Amino acid sequence: MIKKAGFEVPLLNQTFIQKNHRTVFYMCWLLLGLIQSHFTELQDDEAYYWVFSQYLSWGYFDHPPMIALLVKMGYAIFHDELGVRLFPLLLNVLSLFLIEKLIAKKNPVLFYAISLSIAVIQITGFIAAPDIPLIFFTALFFWCYKKFIDKSSLSNTILLSFSIAFLFYSKYHAVLIVLFTLLSNIKLFTKYQTYVAGIIALILFSPHLWWQYLHDWVTMRYHLFESNVNTYKFSFTSDYILGQLLLPGPVAGFILLPAAFLYRPKNDLEKALRYMMIGIYAFFLLSSLRGKVEANWTSPALVSLIILSHQFLNEKFSWQKILYRLLPITMVLVLFARIVMIADILPVKEIQTRYHAWKDWPKKMKQRTKGLPVVFSNSYQRASKYWFYSGQMTYSQNSYRERRNNYNFWPVEDSMLGKQVYFLDKYLLYRFPDSLKTPIGWIGYLYDSSLMSFAKINIHVTPQKNKAKQDEEFTLHCQVEMPNHYSDFIQSHNIINDTTRIGIFKGQRWERDIFTILTLKQLNSKKQFNLKINPALSKGKYYLRFAINCGHNNPTHNSDKIELLIE
Repeated sequence: MIKKAGFEVPLLNQTFIQKNHRTVFYMCWLLLGLIQSHFTELQDDEAYYWVFSQYLSWGYFDHPPMIALLVKMGYAIFHDELGVRLFPLLLNVLSLFLIEKLIAKKNPVLFYAISLSIAVIQITGFIAAPDIPLIFFTALFFWCYKKFIDKSSLSNTILLSFSIAFLFYSKYHAVLIVLFTLLSNIKLFTKYQTYVAGIIALILFSPHLWWQYLHDWVTMRYHLFESNVNTYKFSFTSDYILGQLLLPGPVAGFILLPAAFLYRPKNDLEKALRYMMIGIYAFFLLSSLRGKVEANWTSPALVSLIILSHQFLNEKFSWQKILYRLLPITMVLVLFARIVMIADILPVKEIQTRYHAWKDWPKKMKQRTKGLPVVFSNSYQRASKYWFYSGQMTYSQNSYRERRNNYNFWPVEDSMLGKQVYFLDKYLLYRFPDSLKTPIGWIGYLYDSSLMSFAKINIHVTPQKNKAKQDEEFTLHCQVEMPNHYSDFIQSHNIINDTTRIGIFKGQRWERDIFTILTLKQLNSKKQFNLKINPALSKGKYYLRFAINCGHNNPTHNSDKIELLIE
């Protein structure tokens, strides 16, 4: 121990640790992550991203493809939870390494203390989620940016462009990181190398943009106009603020956040980090006015938070003292959380369902369902986890009243059409002749000798925006887009109980349905038709959506939103 400004600071005074403290820190971090990755059950979204990796593509309905690629690489090595998480875990370790590299005045003990004080990068740093590569490529981007502003050589320009492209391939709001960096240094717009880097990054990202074009910009339309658009509640904003106070801690957050905000940048890199941090927090604060904001969406700001708080605390020994005293509390909480995630020791239903509920029962259900493909209702989470833990191909049949996901686009329904399947669900159990008690509740199951599900049929309506007066009839001009496989199947099978309906929604709320006389065979033969409807609605803004129902199946999404203004 040595004394600084009247208090004691711990020293790495053992010979081995003193010489190898960085190696010890990073190896311990990696080792704990490997143990956690192997013994912790997959989370819902992780299983979903594992299914992403089964259909590797340049794009997905929900996210860019980086997380799918990482899972694919790891699962090729280990066919278990560790394989799914291997490369996200390695990126988590490398993120800390790069962040430390970006710190100008290095204080290893302080850096370790700050890193260990942020629980989220320890207990979720191994999770296979897009935020992990996003944090890594944020750190890599700023490392490349530092080299670029020091010397705008061709090699540094290319490095910067690759880091930007990898950022964009990780998560869409990576654009905020680049935007706020540019705003922090207006002189960048006078450098031709900036434009060269941007053009190269755009070329590298163009395969994903081409995928979006081929899929009618489905992801952009979903995130901008469909996802998280709700009537404002004050809880959206208050929950966001509370989440951001807890995320960089939770115990030491009230020190790290003010330290990062109070620090005055000394160079262009630190200025960019500050702009990015403030910009991201402000952007998502404003986003809370239109819908719920998840706390992890600000995860790139942790890069700035660690660096800027380190620089501030490095000069404020009294603040350091508080951080060091709080650190053991965080470490005990983190250790307890790690144990709870691995071992079923807490009799808390929510924890048991999340971390200890899927290891065994899918194998039992696989025997009962004779290894046939399985269909879940409106749950990409349950479908994905069941697929991972049972090995049975599984489909999420999404109702038109619920959100779409990537199961609407993968060739899963196509491969099951007309085949023997089992339907599984945990709701409305009276529909099912058999059930199995599981840790997530009773699961009903029902045999179907021939799946009739038609989510791949799309009814295009022109125009997309319509106006009508109250109690006035108006016409929808429709064109049917039907894959050949579906067309041949409908032509050759006697399909009964097939109905077509138009769902009416106001905001996110379903109002009612208009049932039509159109059958699947008529849709198959007509391809183009005009449909007159009178929705009998009060004045206001609505949207419509076509859905096809067949027997006991969910009515599926069969059109995009059709706007309707009743005047």
